[in-house]
Amino acid sequence: MNSPGNLPANLSLQPHPTARDKAVSICQLSSGTIIVSVPSLTNLLLPKEKGRRCDFCLSFPLQDQDRLQRCSGCASYWYCDSKCQTLHWRAHKKYCKNLNAFCASHHFNQLESHEKLDALLLTHLLAECSAKSTEGDDSGSSIFMSLLPGPVSGKDAPPTCPLSTTHRPVNSASELFSRCGNNNFSIHSRLNTIAHGVFPLASRLFNHSCVPNAVAKYRLTRAKEVVMEIVAIRDITPGDEICIPYVDPALVETRQQMFRFTYGFTCSCPSCAALERIDTSLPVPDKEDLTSLATSLRDFVFPDPSPDGIQLPCSPVNLGTIPPDVLRVFRESCLTSLSESFSNLSHDGPFESALDVGLKMLAFYVVIYPPNYPQIGMHLLEMAKTAWNAFITMEGVDPLTRSEGLKLLAQVGTYLRLGSQIWAVIGPEGDEGPLAEIQVLERLLRASKGRSNVVSKV
Repeated sequence: MNSPGNLPANLSLQPHPTARDKAVSICQLSSGTIIVSVPSLTNLLLPKEKGRRCDFCLSFPLQDQDRLQRCSGCASYWYCDSKCQTLHWRAHKKYCKNLNAFCASHHFNQLESHEKLDALLLTHLLAECSAKSTEGDDSGSSIFMSLLPGPVSGKDAPPTCPLSTTHRPVNSASELFSRCGNNNFSIHSRLNTIAHGVFPLASRLFNHSCVPNAVAKYRLTRAKEVVMEIVAIRDITPGDEICIPYVDPALVETRQQMFRFTYGFTCSCPSCAALERIDTSLPVPDKEDLTSLATSLRDFVFPDPSPDGIQLPCSPVNLGTIPPDVLRVFRESCLTSLSESFSNLSHDGPFESALDVGLKMLAFYVVIYPPNYPQIGMHLLEMAKTAWNAFITMEGVDPLTRSEGLKLLAQVGTYLRLGSQIWAVIGPEGDEGPLAEIQVLERLLRASKGRSNVVSKV
C-alpha cells in the first residue's frame, strides 16, 4: 500500500475489500471537524464566471473595486489585483501568449462545451506540472499520478494549448487526462458550481458513499489558492471509514451509470439497493399522482408538520422503511418538478403554496441525504426566507395581530433554527455564504418577536 507522504495525522490508510484502500479515522472526530484541508493543484472557472471572479483565487472583486484587472497578455484572464496575477503567472505564463490562437482554432471549436472545459483544465494541469518541475516541487503532481486512471482511460486526450516553456511536464497529456475525468471536483459556492478543480490528496484518500459521513466544501480567500476542506457531518469513531459523495445522492436514477462510466464501480450500498425496488419502466408519476405521493412522503417523514412538530432525523433514513407505494416518488424528474415549483412559487407566490411544496421537498431531502448534508441546510434557509416573505407581504392589518402572521413567524423560526444547526456543522463555505444570510434573518426575526410582545400586551 503506497501511502501519500503527507497523510493527515488523524487518518490511516487500510486495505479495502474492493477499492484500492480506505481512509480510516484513528481518533474520535466530532461533527463539524475539518478532517483535512487540500489545496488545489489547478482549477478552471466556468465560462459564466469569467470576468466576475478572479482566475486565481476565484473571489469576487471587493465592493470598492469597479472591476477585476484583466491580463494584458491574453485579455482572457481576470484577477483581483497584481498580487493574484503574480501568484498565477508561474503557470499562466506558459500558455498566455498562445491561448487566443488556440481558442480560435478549428480543432478547439469543434469540441463540445464539456470537451472545451476538459481541454482548458488539462492545459492548466500541464502548465502547473511544468511549473512544479521547474521549481523542483512534485508534491501535488506525484500524488496525482499515483491515482488510478479512469475506466475510459483509452479515450484520447483533448487538444491542449501549446506551452511556451523548455521545461516540459514529466507526464504526457494522455497520462494526465486519464486521471482527470474521475479525479476532478466541482468547486461550489452556496452549492452552485463555479469552477472545476484537481485536489489530488482528497482523490487519493476518500472512497465514495451515497450516505457519506463527510463532505467537501471550498474556502475562497483573496490572494490564496482555493482550498478544499473535508468536514465531518456526523460523529466519527476510531476505526470508521471516512467517505464522501462522488456524485449528488439525489441523482437516484443515474448515479449507478455515473459510477460505472466515470469511476468504474457499481455501488451496492443500502440506499442503492432500496432504489432498485423502483420499477423505472413504469411511467413517471403525473402531476396529480406526484402531488399525492409527495404528500404521503411528507406525512411519513413529518407526522406532525406544524412548526413545533417538525424534527429532522438524527441518523440516516433507511430507504427500505419507505412504504413501497410511496417509493415511486423517488424519480429524478419528480424532484426536478418539485424543485421548479418551489423556486417559482417562492419568487412569485403565493408563498403559502411555496411552503407546502417546500416541506414536501424537505421530506425528499431528509430521506435521500444523511443528516447535516449541505443541501438540506440550504433548503431550510430558502424555506425560512419564503416564510419571512409570506409574513411581510400579508395584506390588511398588522400581521402580528393575526394568527396567520404569528404562525408564519413560527415557521421562520423553525426553519432558521434547523438550518442554522446544519450550517454550524458545515461552517463557512465558498464566498460569504449562508451563514451571513442566517444572521440577517435572525436579526429580523428577533425584531419582529419584540414587536409581537408589545402588540400582545396592548
